[in-house]
Amino acid sequence: MTATATARRTVRVELADRSYDILIGPGLIAAAGREIAGRLKGRKIAVITDENVAPIYLENFLGAVKVEGIDAVSLVLPAGEKTKSFEHLISVCDSVLAARIERNDAVVALGGGVIGDLTGFAAGIVRRGSRFIQVPTSLLAQVDSSVGGKTGINSPHGKNLIGVFHQPDLVLADTDVLDTLSPREFRAGYAEVAKYGLIDKPDFFAWLEQNWHSVFAGGEARIDAIATSCQAKADVVAADERENGQRALLNLGHTFGHALEAATHYDSARLVHGEGVSIGMVLAHQFSARMNLCSPDDGKRVEKHLREVGLPTNMEQIPGGLPPAEVLMDAIAQDKKVKGGKLTFILTRGVGQSFVADDVPQSEVVAFLKEKLPK
Repeated sequence: MTATATARRTVRVELADRSYDILIGPGLIAAAGREIAGRLKGRKIAVITDENVAPIYLENFLGAVKVEGIDAVSLVLPAGEKTKSFEHLISVCDSVLAARIERNDAVVALGGGVIGDLTGFAAGIVRRGSRFIQVPTSLLAQVDSSVGGKTGINSPHGKNLIGVFHQPDLVLADTDVLDTLSPREFRAGYAEVAKYGLIDKPDFFAWLEQNWHSVFAGGEARIDAIATSCQAKADVVAADERENGQRALLNLGHTFGHALEAATHYDSARLVHGEGVSIGMVLAHQFSARMNLCSPDDGKRVEKHLREVGLPTNMEQIPGGLPPAEVLMDAIAQDKKVKGGKLTFILTRGVGQSFVADDVPQSEVVAFLKEKLPK
């Protein structure tokens, strides 16, 4: 067995006849043709990527699938969160149809979370559902958005409000590609890794506190952290695919984070998704302490670790200013359902003890935001 094969991990997402593998490790783009050919009934794919990823990986990916006799067409889109729009959704759907991609063929997302979400949505609606393969090229996409079948685009009313559940048939998480990420992009993805520890794996969070330098450096520690994260998400998705219950726990930090992204108009120069989640997770712990659900020390511990790895942990660190608490509250109300004037939030009783709270008064959230917003 080669060293590369030894280093790889496989996580299975168990969804009966829609189960699929997440392959994690180095060299998977080079091996993509073999892995896809072994699972694909058709012999054609449409590859959707962006202007950042295409110059680095598209040629190698197309070469890898061509060797296995798979025909491929590609579409290169602008990079950035604003690509998750109706305009680009239409262009992806038209390109897939023009390429005559049939149901036994596949639509492939080669990129980060934006490309994965957009492409998955297109695959979910073209021909009323086409096969879909994720090749995530960011840490955030590898541990979160590529797994679980949530796809979609943004609306002026909020993030990810338009989309469908459409599970991939395969996820290829090539850990070599993470070496090309900027430090900021890698840190943003790490926020989602830390999230899994904060949800219900306190031992994993403690391990991250001790080993994050090794995760950032690469090698086995990085692969282990990604595999642990993917397994955590796979377990939740298998138990609650369409977020009728416990899958909502995966939104820890996201309710606040999505509101902050909307407030910055999805301007990545000001805030990227993982940074919003980092601030959001700190706010979730602080708000839980305000509600006497956990100790203030828990929030301090979370803030200390995220700050140590270089992530923002408070709203003062977002450049350009933020709107009043009431405006942020409007975004929060769009992000999560309001019932009888009360919100659903992911709160915590301590590190690794998150739970779904569906009775959070809006007045408490507004008062909390007013305290935390920069003066």
